Amino acid sequence: MSNTIESTIQFVKEKLEGAEAGHDWFHIERVWKLSGKIAQTENCNLEVVELSALLHDIADPKFHDGDETLALKISRDFLESQSVDGKIIQQVLFVIQNISFKNRGEAPKDLPIELKIVQDADRIDAIGAIGVARTFNFGGFKNNLMYHPDIQPKLNMSKEEYKKSNGTTINHFYEKLLLLKDLMNTNEGKKIAEERHRFMLTFLDQFLKEWNVG
Repeated sequence: MSNTIESTIQFVKEKLEGAEAGHDWFHIERVWKLSGKIAQTENCNLEVVELSALLHDIADPKFHDGDETLALKISRDFLESQSVDGKIIQQVLFVIQNISFKNRGEAPKDLPIELKIVQDADRIDAIGAIGVARTFNFGGFKNNLMYHPDIQPKLNMSKEEYKKSNGTTINHFYEKLLLLKDLMNTNEGKKIAEERHRFMLTFLDQFLKEWNVG
């Protein structure tokens, strides 16, 4: 492991201390490890992949009044302080800017493989058993209802609608999480996502069965 990666890990751990449990250091660590796993199957710049994975949620707009520029500033300042090559910094900032689900409509069509890898890893951590746990943790954090049979999922929301949405936690599966399997970029990402997607379907079937006392 390079000194730059070690320094970045320490920086992120300190920066995210006390963060909401679905977007804390352990989320970053899982995405970093998943990115490394996927990167082994692709021809890519591993330094860009690792730095992007480690810094992708350094200032998630959800927790900073929707500010999408803060993460870019923090990441740039840190990477410059570590004397990272300017070209690498630009590539990392590009990943951070274009990784999110809500920004998918604004992202360029021809994405670099490094972004595809980290995006897959981030989306994989949003599904499966970990995804279920993170979703309910965040729903509780926002004091959202777990489920309401009269509140239907809002499909095809615009970016602004998505940012303002305070729907139920169960609806979030239909509005986002169940869509992620088909948005994977890499073959390895698709393979990992398949299993996790099946788990979510099983969970939702069981949840609704128990809710309806079936």
